[in-house]
Amino acid sequence: MSEKRLKITLRRSPIGRPEKQEKVLRGLGLKKLHQTVIRHDTREIRGMVNKVIHMVDVEVVE
Repeated sequence: MSEKRLKITLRRSPIGRPEKQEKVLRGLGLKKLHQTVIRHDTREIRGMVNKVIHMVDVEVVE
């Protein structure tokens, strides 16, 4: 059985955004533009992604 993962890429700069959104990006491990991280597909990660969905691209990886 394969476990789902999310491939998250930062596409827009957090400059000028609320501090909470910057902290969410840091929590996801995103520091630079076009940086990609792979995280487990959990409710907590999905919630974080939903807070900054306008700044990231998300793909489901099997």
